[in-house]
Amino acid sequence: MVRRVFALTSGRIAVSLLVLVALLAVLGPWLAPHDPLATSEHTLGDASGTNWLGTDHLGRDVFSRLLDGSRVSVLGSLEVALTALAVGAVPGILSVHLGRGFEWLTLRLADTLVALPFLLFAVAVIALLGNGITQAMLVTGALVSPLFYRVARAATLAVARSPYVEAALISGASIGWVVRRHVWGKVLPPLAVALAQTIGVGFVIVSSLTFLGIGVQPPAPTWGGLLASDLGYLSHQPWAPLAPALLIMVTVWACNLLADAIRDVSGEAGRALVNHRKARAGRRDNARSVSAGGAR
Repeated sequence: MVRRVFALTSGRIAVSLLVLVALLAVLGPWLAPHDPLATSEHTLGDASGTNWLGTDHLGRDVFSRLLDGSRVSVLGSLEVALTALAVGAVPGILSVHLGRGFEWLTLRLADTLVALPFLLFAVAVIALLGNGITQAMLVTGALVSPLFYRVARAATLAVARSPYVEAALISGASIGWVVRRHVWGKVLPPLAVALAQTIGVGFVIVSSLTFLGIGVQPPAPTWGGLLASDLGYLSHQPWAPLAPALLIMVTVWACNLLADAIRDVSGEAGRALVNHRKARAGRRDNARSVSAGGAR
C-alpha cells in the first residue's frame, strides 16, 4: 500500500509536506535563530534580516517562536490520533467477536462519548487533572475514539460473515488468531484513512485549545497561542497571523490529501487503479513493439 500511495502525485505531495512538518518539530528548537522566550525593547517590529517574521508585543522573535512551537503542535496531534486509535479500534474489532454483552456496552460507551460536549468536557477534565498538553490530548483522543470504533467495527463485520472466518472458528481457531490472520488485513486500510484524517483534526484541536490557553500556558510557544497573541495587535501587524494560520492550514490539508490517497489505493479502488495501470502499461508496450516492427 505504501508503494501505491507514493505512485500517486497527491500521495507524494502529502508525504513530502508532512515530512517537512515533522522535521520542523524535530529540528525547530535548534533551527530557531533566537531564544523564543527572550524579550527585547524592539516590540511589534517589522520583518527584517535579523527577525524574519518580525517581533511580537514583547519583542520576542516570531520566527523562532513558530519553529519552537511546532513540536508541541505535532506531538499533540499525534497523541490525539494514537490515543483515539488505541481506545477505539481494539474495542471495535472485539465487539464483533466477544458476544452481545460486550457489544452492547461498547456501543453505549461510543454513543456517550459522541454526545458529550467536546470543549466543555475537555475543560472540566483538564481542571481536575491539571493544565497540561498530555492531559488535554488524552482526553481529546478519547472523545475522538468513536470514529475508529465505528470504522473498525464496520470493517470487522464485513469480514466476520465470510465463510473462511466462520470455518476457522468452527475448526477451533482462537479469536486472536482469526483477528491476526483474517481481520487485521481488511481493517487496516480504513483505519489508516481514519488515522490520517484524525491527525489533521488533531492539529485543529491542538491549535484551538492552545488558542484558548488550554494545555500549554504562555509564554510557551504554540501555533494556536501565536494566533491568539497576534489577534490583539492586528492594527499594528495585520499580517502577523498569516504564518501560523498558513502552517495549520497546509498541515491539515496534507493530512486530508494523504487520507484521500490511502483511500484511492486500498480496497476495490486500489485494485481497479492497479489493473488500470497494468492495462495502460500493456498498451504502451504493444505500441512500442508495433513501432519497432514497422521500423524494421
